[in-house]
Amino acid sequence: MTSSPSEPAGLRERKKAKTRAAIQRHALRLFHEQGYSATTVDQIAAAAEISPSTFFRYFPTKEATVLYDPFDPVLIAAALAQPAELSPIGALRATVDTIREQVAGEEWERERQRQMLVFREPELRTAVMDKFAEGIDVLADLAARRTGRAADDFEVRNWAGAVVGVVMAAFLGAAADPEADTLVVLDRAVAHLEAGLPL
Repeated sequence: MTSSPSEPAGLRERKKAKTRAAIQRHALRLFHEQGYSATTVDQIAAAAEISPSTFFRYFPTKEATVLYDPFDPVLIAAALAQPAELSPIGALRATVDTIREQVAGEEWERERQRQMLVFREPELRTAVMDKFAEGIDVLADLAARRTGRAADDFEVRNWAGAVVGVVMAAFLGAAADPEADTLVVLDRAVAHLEAGLPL
């Protein structure tokens, strides 16, 4: 499962990404089949046909297999690539559309199952709040690049916090509804924010 030193860096990274994705895929399947608490690292490693020590090279804990979001780099790249004339909110909505076009149905369904697990398991739900806090920094940086303002500007961070709030509400709502399309719910949430959160 490891790369030889002679392999090009790009190939090594692709192999690592493939192994990480396989471990996460097997972990999510086992969590779905037998429950998060009942599933062990040894079982995940066996399902992925790796050793427990290899598992820990990719994920520090069982929890990390669920919290790892493979779409984060894709989302950030898509957000940065949006046309400069779009407002920060407009760029976010366009990013959601881009993700919908780029991600295959099966892949997105696996991501939806991951999100549902995160928000339904109390242990994971607590841990994901730290991820949302980190999201404020990421969004503030994206907004700063788009507006030419500083990432630590009061209004920029307030905007980032508001986005995180509506995204969190959208994910929680989507996780409670097995039939919900998370991307549709997310777009509605951001559109509501764009409209000034009218009640």
